[in-house]
Amino acid sequence: MAVKIIGTGSYLPKNVADNQFLSTIVDTNDEWISQRTGIKERHLSSGSKEGTSFMAIEAARAALDNAGITPEDLDLIIVATVSADTYVPSTSCQVQGEIGAIRATCFDLNAACSGFLFSMNTANAYLEMGMAKTALIIGAETLSREVDWSDRSTCILFGDGAGAAVLKKVEGEGGILASVTGSDGTQGDVLTCKGRGIQNPFYKSRRKKDYIQMQGQAVFRFAVSTVPKYIKHILKKTELEPDDIKYYILHQANRRILELIAKRLKVDMDKIPMNLDHYGNTSSASIPILLDELNRNGLLEQGDKIVLSGFGGGLTWGATLIEW
Repeated sequence: MAVKIIGTGSYLPKNVADNQFLSTIVDTNDEWISQRTGIKERHLSSGSKEGTSFMAIEAARAALDNAGITPEDLDLIIVATVSADTYVPSTSCQVQGEIGAIRATCFDLNAACSGFLFSMNTANAYLEMGMAKTALIIGAETLSREVDWSDRSTCILFGDGAGAAVLKKVEGEGGILASVTGSDGTQGDVLTCKGRGIQNPFYKSRRKKDYIQMQGQAVFRFAVSTVPKYIKHILKKTELEPDDIKYYILHQANRRILELIAKRLKVDMDKIPMNLDHYGNTSSASIPILLDELNRNGLLEQGDKIVLSGFGGGLTWGATLIEW
């Protein structure tokens, strides 16, 4: 038996903000953004009706359709997000209620940009233990409400969107072959977004809303050292060489990061697909959005070996090897 991805889906808001548009909001320009990040444009929510839960629901429907199953077939729904519309109910429960997945156990997971991979590993554990047979995992983010649009160091980076995948335990070989995850809370202050301040009869906070704060160079150094290290760990564990992998589907944060990862793995850039130029950094949604694009464009074939790898706030990281 193998745990395999049997369907994918995604959703991007219709509003597109290119670099020229951002230059009318903050002191920046297309050349400055493109050279430093590789990002040309990003999709942004049109309002409260197009929030995290809505995008997650649309990505879920697309993934179920691609998998050829019904919502009633689902035993588990996990949504990875750092930008839920509500604390309660969870985004996953909102997805369940809207699509009619009446049998599913639902919960959200926060591992920042590594969230989709952590969700995949969690779902895999449920399926391997026999606690579920079919799982829906989603990465969904509305980061446009979490950034300070007067801060050009962060607002240029992020976009909104959602991606989803259906996992099922099926007869045969392949599927999820190996995984590794990790966290380092001692470096948590390099990428933060605070919640509400404490307000009670003993303490009345007047703190304004906090936005995403990032020490860019620290995150950059962390990514280019950690991601190759753990990808190599997985390859060694499975006795594979870097060129045995068809695609490295990596968190879409920065073109320079991806180029340095390719260099350290000693693989060509054609093995590292990118769409960050169109979508920016969509955090937990970036890997499943890219996976869905590759799947729907017919670029994934049975037997292909693929590495998924993410890194993000926490700090967190992960890498997973799958056979399509």
